Amino acid sequence: MMIRYGLLVAMLAGGASCRAQQPTASAARPPLIVGAYAQGSFIIAHTPSVKHLVVSHPTGLELNVQRQTNGREPWHAWYKYPKVGMALVYYDYHNPVLGKSYGATIYINKPVYRTARQEVNFRIGTGIGIFPIRYDQETNHKNNIVSSRLNATLQARLEYDVAIAPHYGLLLGVGLNHYSNGATTKPNFGINLPTAFVGLNYHQQRPFRPLSTTPTAEPAEIGHNFLDLSTSLGFKQRNESDRRKYAVQSVSVAVGRRVNRKSNLVLGAEGFYDRSLLVQLRDTSRTGEQLPDVKKAGVFFGHELLFGRLAFVSHLGFYVYNPYKSNKFYYERLGLKYRLTDHLWSSVDLKIHRGAADVVELKVGLKL
Repeated sequence: MMIRYGLLVAMLAGGASCRAQQPTASAARPPLIVGAYAQGSFIIAHTPSVKHLVVSHPTGLELNVQRQTNGREPWHAWYKYPKVGMALVYYDYHNPVLGKSYGATIYINKPVYRTARQEVNFRIGTGIGIFPIRYDQETNHKNNIVSSRLNATLQARLEYDVAIAPHYGLLLGVGLNHYSNGATTKPNFGINLPTAFVGLNYHQQRPFRPLSTTPTAEPAEIGHNFLDLSTSLGFKQRNESDRRKYAVQSVSVAVGRRVNRKSNLVLGAEGFYDRSLLVQLRDTSRTGEQLPDVKKAGVFFGHELLFGRLAFVSHLGFYVYNPYKSNKFYYERLGLKYRLTDHLWSSVDLKIHRGAADVVELKVGLKL
């Protein structure tokens, strides 16, 4: 699933750059790229439970606007001057069970190959998707792909842009879109859409010219250690028959080190309290049976890919205290972390058990 590859995640780097790129009197405004693309797709039957919905070929339209980073911030050059953008995405599934969807994403578009007339870019982004038609046990029980109107959307794609006029480019590409609610509501099989697209881009500046080609200085934080303290809150639904939302909380402590311009490495420990497991345990236990503790504790190691104030977080963790074995002994986490100040940060993370979403975590933390 795309959740696993986190697309989820590096693209908000693009959105955060809006704050990172504070205007200065001496820097030129980054050039714009505006595009419109037609899309054709199909639905992947990633589990037998959704095969009955793989009967149509969705079509769509995307409108987007991008800023070409130009060297106003040091990380622009470290990533070879990517674009950061926002897109509106529409799909018609040509199936009354699924209806239509409307999405808004932010993304980063990193160059793979660039000349004066041609570009090959890899784009990764995330955002929200709205499905007016969703699962309903009485009126739309066949729609086990989408159970909530509001979903997260993840996308990854490879694009080829070739100049057909001084400021216009023909865009061709292939990609993968994913929609899911992160297990906040069930059923939650999610929808995966391999997509081919064609469209036009208007380039305010072509060929692209960075402000400077002089190598940027190394960040002062390289080689320094730090301590992170954090807590999180999330909500999840236990199953289709129980519509209540249960709180999931965690606390964590981690030590980290800035190892180079782009990366932090972290090692930490954390504790979890998932109230849905307490209800699940009571439903399945015998009367008078002593119940195990549903609290869990784990250790994790991970990586943070840095884009100015924003970081794409990936963790692998192992439970060291797990009396109620409701899941495998390990877990994963993918997320976006944003530095609000030098010491305060927040993040949105997706915790995963063996490729399946467990909970979306809203987290705040302190860096010391």
